[in-house]
Amino acid sequence: MGDSTREQVDEQALDEVVRFTSDLIRIDTTNRGGGDCRERPAAEYAAALLAEAGLEPTLLERTEGRTNVVARVEGTDPSADALLLHGHLDVVPARAEDWSVHPFSGEIRDDVVWGRGAVDMKNMDAMILAVVRHWAREGVRPRRDIVIAFTADEEASAEDGSGFLADEHPGLFEGCTEGVSESGAFTFHDGSGKQIYPIAAGERGTGWLRLTARGRAGHGSQVNRDNAVTRLAAAVARIGAHEWPVRLTPTVRAALTELAALYGIGTDLEDLQGLQDVDRLLDKLGPAAALVEPTVRNSTNPTMMDAGYKINVIPGEAVAYVDGRYLPGWEDEFRETLDLLTGPDVEWEYHHREVALQSPVDSVTYARMRAAVEEFAPEGHVVPFCMPGGTDAKQFSRLGITGYGFTPLRLPEGFDYGAMFHGVDERVPVEALHFGVRVLDRFLRAA
Repeated sequence: MGDSTREQVDEQALDEVVRFTSDLIRIDTTNRGGGDCRERPAAEYAAALLAEAGLEPTLLERTEGRTNVVARVEGTDPSADALLLHGHLDVVPARAEDWSVHPFSGEIRDDVVWGRGAVDMKNMDAMILAVVRHWAREGVRPRRDIVIAFTADEEASAEDGSGFLADEHPGLFEGCTEGVSESGAFTFHDGSGKQIYPIAAGERGTGWLRLTARGRAGHGSQVNRDNAVTRLAAAVARIGAHEWPVRLTPTVRAALTELAALYGIGTDLEDLQGLQDVDRLLDKLGPAAALVEPTVRNSTNPTMMDAGYKINVIPGEAVAYVDGRYLPGWEDEFRETLDLLTGPDVEWEYHHREVALQSPVDSVTYARMRAAVEEFAPEGHVVPFCMPGGTDAKQFSRLGITGYGFTPLRLPEGFDYGAMFHGVDERVPVEALHFGVRVLDRFLRAA
């Protein structure tokens, strides 16, 4: 394919990535949980575009209307490991009355594409489609096979999406050793002129918890020392107030090392002894600390409580839910601590659990992602980071696939990338999409 630094995507690809993003946003794939979603129209849209590029997409469903798309781009080296390139088609709910534009309009205003999914993550779906179609026009073949998967149900349990694909159709991913998907390689402006591009090389595990307290039901006017609500409230308060200890995983340690070097901070990370030392380092990093602060420890945030049915009736049972996240290698500590915090009067169980992920930052694939970003953003500083939340990479890890977060976007200063996820007025600049197509094309050719 020649010198990849001289290869450029064509104007049609730049036009298509914007159009595809807008079109996908207009297809309402709201996932309200509990199976209330229908991704099939978006899946059919994506499959048709892949077919036009000469691929043979397969549509798969566990549940009617919850459609996934899988296709394979054959590489030139049959001995090379395959790469999984995946993005989800569903989005979280959006209330139109809260938005400046209708969330499913896909409106393009002032060179910005507006709507639910513009960042999470129909933009990446559109980039993938635009790059593959560009390759078809130019006769480009990557070195390694690339398996493309557009999934359902990522915004809920993934049982109808990546979980279903990994469990029931592993053969479609034969040869895949690494995967690339959302939440990485975006511009983080630190306020002092530095532009940082974090590439995700890990995820905290998901530990959504259901807490149940039982007691003696009775009249609200009577003495009751076996009050389920009291027991539950005490446990929830302990969980919410708990300060988890600092635990530096390899990815977070690598992130802190590179950030410290970027800011000229002479810190020996091996000597960090805990919360105070880490907090002092984070203070020195300024705004860039936000890239690592959520992932230096486990976390538990109470989010829902449900108890009782009448003000003068003490219920016999009370239930609460907690959003828990644990670092790679620290789930045992997470469980043991929950046992202590809930105490003998409250039971807890996983409402939903998925593994934590850890990916090497010294891999050839990571180096090629870094090189692709640096080619088109030479002013940027690439660093690794661990995602505080989770993606479909968790489910695909069941197949032995190592996951990275790489959805390249060059964003202007003042653009709050994090606030776009599940937020009001989600949007993405047209130029960011153009940058993403160029960087993704550059990376995938070299991968």
